[in-house]
Amino acid sequence: GDSIVRLPLLVVARRKMSAAMTAMAAAHIRAAFSRRAPRSKEASKASKRNITRPAVSEPSMVSPGVDPSVFTETELTASQMQDLASQRPVANFQSRFQLDEPRKGADILVEALEREGVDCVFAYPGGASMEIHQSLTKSKTGVRNVLCRHEQGEVFAAEGYAKCTGKVGVCIATSGPGATNLVTGLADALLDSVPMVAITGQVPRRMIGTDAFQETPTVEITRQITKHNYLVMDVNDIPRIVREAFFLASSGRPGPVLIDIPKDVQQQMSIPYWGPKVSLNGYLSRLPSPPSHPQMERVLDMIKDAKRPVVYAGGGCLDAAPELKEFIESTGIPITNTLMGLGCYPASDERCLDMLGMHGAVYANYAVDSADLLLAFGVRFDDRVTGKLEAFAARASIVHIDIDPAEIGKNKEAHCPVFSNIKPALRTLNSIIRADKPELDFSEWRADIAKQRAKFPFAYTETDDYIVPQHAVELLCEMTQGKAVVSTGVGQHQMWAAQHYKFDEPRNWLTSGGLGSMGFGLPAAIGAVAARPDAVVIDIDGDGSFVMNIQELATLHAENLPVKMFVLNNQHLGMVVQWEDRFYGANRGHTYLGSPDKDYAVTQDEADIFPDFVKICEGFRVPAERVVRKADLKDAIQRMLDHDGPYLLDVMFPHQEHVLPMVPGGGAFKDTITTGDGRTPETKDMKTL
Repeated sequence: GDSIVRLPLLVVARRKMSAAMTAMAAAHIRAAFSRRAPRSKEASKASKRNITRPAVSEPSMVSPGVDPSVFTETELTASQMQDLASQRPVANFQSRFQLDEPRKGADILVEALEREGVDCVFAYPGGASMEIHQSLTKSKTGVRNVLCRHEQGEVFAAEGYAKCTGKVGVCIATSGPGATNLVTGLADALLDSVPMVAITGQVPRRMIGTDAFQETPTVEITRQITKHNYLVMDVNDIPRIVREAFFLASSGRPGPVLIDIPKDVQQQMSIPYWGPKVSLNGYLSRLPSPPSHPQMERVLDMIKDAKRPVVYAGGGCLDAAPELKEFIESTGIPITNTLMGLGCYPASDERCLDMLGMHGAVYANYAVDSADLLLAFGVRFDDRVTGKLEAFAARASIVHIDIDPAEIGKNKEAHCPVFSNIKPALRTLNSIIRADKPELDFSEWRADIAKQRAKFPFAYTETDDYIVPQHAVELLCEMTQGKAVVSTGVGQHQMWAAQHYKFDEPRNWLTSGGLGSMGFGLPAAIGAVAARPDAVVIDIDGDGSFVMNIQELATLHAENLPVKMFVLNNQHLGMVVQWEDRFYGANRGHTYLGSPDKDYAVTQDEADIFPDFVKICEGFRVPAERVVRKADLKDAIQRMLDHDGPYLLDVMFPHQEHVLPMVPGGGAFKDTITTGDGRTPETKDMKTL
């Protein structure tokens, strides 16, 4: 029997497609193979005897790995795929141990992380994981641990790290409650396709299944919310399992992978073998090949026949931004982004229609509703985008290109389905366009959309006294030149940030899209600033979301992380209040978050603001201030940006403000609400298109 517990991979059957290697990728692969050295005789004998194996005799024997995208951008044989997937990113690694020196399983685990190129982890210690932390303190490469104050904070921080870099984020927790505190973050990462490896301690092997102290069946709990997971039962499997975990997390459609390691395995002594082959033949065979020229020629033919095409681009395009930009510029087709795809095409370009969906731009939703061709790139037709499925893009032929075949046809049938990574698909399509030089003119179509943009912009009420949140976000965007890395919680503030902060580059927008996890903003910002210390990192948050992981203020001070917190505070659970106003007669169902005895909205006395974030920050030794008047906002933002270190700005605004436009859940474009707020919640004030 196998020495680990394996769970089914969340992938489906592969469609075989033929395409030629690109010269660059082919050269990359040839170089990788030329660097590979043969397996040592000692290692082969040890493998046959199934005993503790000696280390590779020379560090240079391990060749550096290739980017996981190579597996979907080139044609590879099964043998080539296995060989390349088995190679670790770091070559010529110098261990702190002698070649034949026994070491603990925890030391092997940390060295495996080092060999994967990990420079930062987010880990909270406990009884079942303290061996790992002891090994981390002796890291040869100086792997940094950012000590978040809650496991949910660390898993969201690992997500933030991964989202802003595209690299695998790593978090580590102890068994029992430590592991279960990761659950929300794992589900969040799976829905948003975030590459992550989560490592959990487990009770000793002999105690598994005995209801031991801090024992939970972590593998079973996380089965449906991870891309794959492992229970390590043999210390000798650690090198292979870690390599597989990182490859699985970052290849194909990215996602979280969990490794559960019993404490006695962490303590077991062994001499690791660093050259094992990954055992992922089934998974490797299901990765998509590059699309064929005939497939992409069919897409171009559909574009030539179209009068009103529009590109609907999602998170799958984040790593294909240059190819997407070339495609839009060469065709002149207007483009709209999902919440997850913001930044994959410059928002400043006139062809960009901003975000579509429930709280998307009217002109973006109009374009999709009126289109005769919908080019869906790296999207999954989420319900917050489509609304009523039968009415979504009802007039359009649909081209759907996605790396996950399970998404193609799942919600909306595609007339031209293409199972492929977006990058090679667009690269092929662009090359065909360059060679064909088609005469495409969609200026009349873009002018039609421009009329809708002029008629229904992202509008809000201008005021002289109190602060309007939309204006606050626009001002923040202006003062940072749209170049900050922005994280958010979930709610009204998230939508206002998506609408009014304009992103021209990918991976500067970090938000919880699919799961909608409140409390995501601050920890994600921590992960981002740890990954990109030279960037301005701002958490645009709401008072409800911010409280959910407010303990991470301690992490900011202890780690000296210069996260700027821009808290839009209305003393309410704003998005639910908006739905109450619109659909429940403004009846409050436990959505007021302020003090029960004194309501700031009534008294307008700052002493009645509850909770007092400024005083809380003082306890965590994080500078903070509050702003309540529009005239004071700009100077307050400037002080926040100028401060060398973490800083919180508490921005007060009325709870009656609503996010508009709004397509009611399950509604269609014609149902879009464009007027009204909490001051006038009557049905007659909710004008639709």
